[in-house]
Amino acid sequence: MSGHSKWSTIKRKKGAADAKRGKIFTKIIKEIMISVREGGTDPSGNARLRLAIQNAKGANMPKDNIDRAIKKASGSDAEAYHEMTYEGYASNGIAIYVEGLTDNTNRTLATVRFIFGKYNGALGPNGSLTFLFDRKGVFTISDEEIKGKDMESLELELIDAGAEDIEPDQEILTVTCAKEDFGKVNRKLEELEIEPDEAMLKRVPKETKTLDIESARKVMKLVEALEDEDDIQAVYHNMEITDELLEALD
Repeated sequence: MSGHSKWSTIKRKKGAADAKRGKIFTKIIKEIMISVREGGTDPSGNARLRLAIQNAKGANMPKDNIDRAIKKASGSDAEAYHEMTYEGYASNGIAIYVEGLTDNTNRTLATVRFIFGKYNGALGPNGSLTFLFDRKGVFTISDEEIKGKDMESLELELIDAGAEDIEPDQEILTVTCAKEDFGKVNRKLEELEIEPDEAMLKRVPKETKTLDIESARKVMKLVEALEDEDDIQAVYHNMEITDELLEALD
């Protein structure tokens, strides 16, 4: 399993049981609200909203919370969120790519800059690191969703739909595809009545760098500090998440 997928998996397992669930809900609500602002309140005609609702269900967000977010987003007093990206380096030359949704761009930029500085990183100009990452569709599916299915047939159907990589790991199946095939793979999963815990376009590093445990811990402090901010939706990096590092982070 790739380092990127390993870290996504461990975050999911940890997040299901700790206080970070509230932050996860906050990020999903923001995505729902900007989706409604861009494409309206009807999920059948708004693919981004449909996907946000799907991810909300995967995170076990109550239906009432989803409905309230949609209603609030369609009101005249809804917050105006802006999509922002930030790029920089952590220590040891690890590239960090940050995606955010904010109602105050100056505040968020100042916060991100402060976090990079606090953890010995440096914020750079936008566009400076884009070439280090590929935009990929990533689906995480729990074992419960595929229980009883013939895995060989399932993998063949997903590959026919555009899946590039299918990685089983304990209780999670991670499916990766090209950005252009995201919709086809998502529709195939719907056709197979498989509901992913998460279905998103992510930035996957083209190559990763392996650090010693102590150096890697310092990078993860920066990553986790960014992820803890409500204005930050996702943080990507090109550090290899080794089995040894995962054990050290538990």
